[in-house]
Amino acid sequence: MFFTPQQNALAASDGNERILIEGWGENALRVRATMNPSFSTAEKALQEAPVSYAQAALLPDGAQIVNGKLRCFLHKNGWMEFYDGEKLLLKEYYRDFSGANPHSPSLKLRAREYRPMGSDYAVTLRFEAAEEKIFGMGQYQQPQFDLKGCILELAQRNSQISVPFALSSRGYGFLLNHAGVGEAAFGTNYTCWREYCTDEIDYWIVAGGPKEILKSYTAVTGRAPEFPEDMLGLWQSKLRYRTQEEVLSVAREYRRRGIPLDVIVIDFFHWVRQGDWAFDPEYFPDPAAMTRELKELGVRCMVSVWPTVDKKSVNFREMKERGLLVRTDRGSMQCFDFQGDTVIYDATSPAAREFLWERVEKNYYANGVDCFWLDEAEPEYSAYDFDHFRYEMGLVLKTGNLYPREHAKGFYEHMRAAGQKNIVNLVRCAWAGSQKYAAVVWSGDVCSNFETLRDQLAAGLNMGIAGIPWWTTDAGGFFGDVTEEGFRELLIRWFEFSAFSPVLRLHGDRGPHDIPNFTALDYGGGFSPTGRDNELWSYGEEVYAILKKFTERRIAMKEYLKEVFREASENGSPVMRPLFYEFPEDKRAWEIADEYMLGGKLLVAPVLYPGMRKRKVYLPEGRWKDGKGALLCGGEYEADAPLDEIPVFVRLTDGKKQ
Repeated sequence: MFFTPQQNALAASDGNERILIEGWGENALRVRATMNPSFSTAEKALQEAPVSYAQAALLPDGAQIVNGKLRCFLHKNGWMEFYDGEKLLLKEYYRDFSGANPHSPSLKLRAREYRPMGSDYAVTLRFEAAEEKIFGMGQYQQPQFDLKGCILELAQRNSQISVPFALSSRGYGFLLNHAGVGEAAFGTNYTCWREYCTDEIDYWIVAGGPKEILKSYTAVTGRAPEFPEDMLGLWQSKLRYRTQEEVLSVAREYRRRGIPLDVIVIDFFHWVRQGDWAFDPEYFPDPAAMTRELKELGVRCMVSVWPTVDKKSVNFREMKERGLLVRTDRGSMQCFDFQGDTVIYDATSPAAREFLWERVEKNYYANGVDCFWLDEAEPEYSAYDFDHFRYEMGLVLKTGNLYPREHAKGFYEHMRAAGQKNIVNLVRCAWAGSQKYAAVVWSGDVCSNFETLRDQLAAGLNMGIAGIPWWTTDAGGFFGDVTEEGFRELLIRWFEFSAFSPVLRLHGDRGPHDIPNFTALDYGGGFSPTGRDNELWSYGEEVYAILKKFTERRIAMKEYLKEVFREASENGSPVMRPLFYEFPEDKRAWEIADEYMLGGKLLVAPVLYPGMRKRKVYLPEGRWKDGKGALLCGGEYEADAPLDEIPVFVRLTDGKKQ
C-alpha cells in the first residue's frame, strides 16, 4: 500500500483502490474508499467540514492519522483500526493472508468488498465484533432499544426511518455517509454494513462520551433551529376534519372549555384530487377567513400536503412534461395506488420543489396556513421495489433515503425565504440532516395497542440519538377502534407518555368506520372516509379529566421545554434522552430501556402495560424529588402509577461529575 500524508488528511492507494482519511470536525475522521479514479462530489449527510487539524504520519508497518481523541491506524496490508488514546474502538474485519488476523486466513475475506454493478458497486464493509451496546439508527418498529444483535434494513418505509448513525457504548459514533438502500447487521461475530448500489465507501467516525458524540455529529450534519414557543402545547388532529366549519367548531370548543390549543391539523383529502395542492372549495369555501379566526383563537393551522400526483390532477400533465415526477425504469408509470392512480413528485429535483411550493404558496400559504404536514414523505410506494424507481439524483437503490430530507428542505427554505422565522413542519420520515430543516418527525401509521406503545419508546429514544430531536407519535396509535376493550386505558397511557415527549399530538383513525361519506363521487373533499371524534372530550368524562390534566401539565412545563429545545439547537442534545446520556458512568443507565430523561432534569417512567398501577423505577445516583414532593436518593423504587398518573422525578443534583 502506498501512503501520502497530506494537510489534515492521509491518502493511500493499493492497486485500483483509493483511500482518503480526513479530519472532519472535533475528534472525528471521514473515511472514503473507492475503486473509481476519483471520489464522489454528490451531496450526502456531511456538511462542509469544520476546521480541524489532523496530523498524518508514516510508521514502519503503515501510517496513522490523529484528530483530537481519535486515531486511525492504516496497516500496510490495507486494514484499519480506530483508537481513543490506547483504547481500541473499532477494527476492520480481515480474514486473509495479510497478517491482520492469525485466524482462518484461507477464508480470503476482506473488510472492504466491492462487487461490480454496472458503473457502480455493491459494497460490503465489515468490522470486528466487540462487547458493546448500539443505539441510534433512526426508527424501527421493534421493542429493541439496544440494537446489538439486530439486522436493520437501511430503507425508508411508512413507520420505518433509516438514519444510519450508530452510537456505541465503547465510546464512538459511526455514520454511514450513504443515502442508498442497504443493510446494517450488528452481529456478535462481526458488524456488517451493506450498500446495494454506490460509487464509494464513505463513513464518518467520532470518539467521546454520548454528549461529545452528539455535539460533534450534529456539528457536521446540522442542528435543529429554535422551536417556536407557540407550538409547545397541544396539537389537535384526527382522520379527518372534512369541512371548514368542523375545524372552527373544534377550535371554538377548546376556547369555550378554557383549554389552550396550539395547533389544529387538517388531514388528507381536503383537496379535489391528489396533486392539486389546494382546498376543495365546496368544503373549504374561505380558507383565509378560517385561518384568521384560528389565529384570533391562538391556534396555528397545519395542512396535510402529500407528494402524490393523481393522473387526473390539474398539475399532472405539466409536471410529467417537465420531468418533475419520479420515474419508473420499467412497466407503467405508477408509484402509489391509494384512492387514485398516482405518481410521486421528485423531491430531489430543485425544479420540482419549486413547482410544488408555488402551488402551496398560492393555495395555502397566502391564505394564512403557515405550517405543513408532509405526509407520505418516505415516499410510500405500493411496492417498495427500490431498483424500479429513479429520482433526478439517481436510482432509488442508490439515493432513495435522501428523499424525506430533500422534501423537508424544500418547504423550509421557501418559508424562510418568505421571511418566516417560526418554522415547524410535521414530516413522516427523515434522514441524517433532516433536523436542520425544522422537521418534527412522527412515528407513522402505527397500531393502537400496548405492544406498539412500547415500540414507540424505543423508536423515540433512538431517533434522538440519531440526531433527530423533534419527534412525536399519534397519541393512542393510528389504527384504533374506540369500542375495543382497553382502548381508553391505552389512550390515557399513550397521552401521558406524549405529554412528556418532544411534541404532544393527538391523532388517529378512530373506528368503527360507520360514518357515511358526503358524496358518492370518487374524488373531492367529500368522498374520503372519516373516523370518529378524537378530541380530549370525545371519550367520556373520566378520560377527559385525565387528558385535560396532562395538557395543563404540559402547558405548565413550557418554560422548561424552551430550555430543553434550545439545548438541542445549541449542541444537538436530544429532547427525549436515554438515561446513559446524562449518566454515562452509570453502568445500569446503559441497561435501562423503559425510562428516559426529558431534558436534563426530568426522569420519566411511562406505564407501558395494561392494568399496571405500580412499576419499578431506577434512579441514578443523586438527589431526586417525586411527584408528591418526597426526596429520594439514587436506587431502585416501586412507584405508584394510578391511571391518572405516571412516575416523573425531578433531578435536584447532578450526582457524580459527568
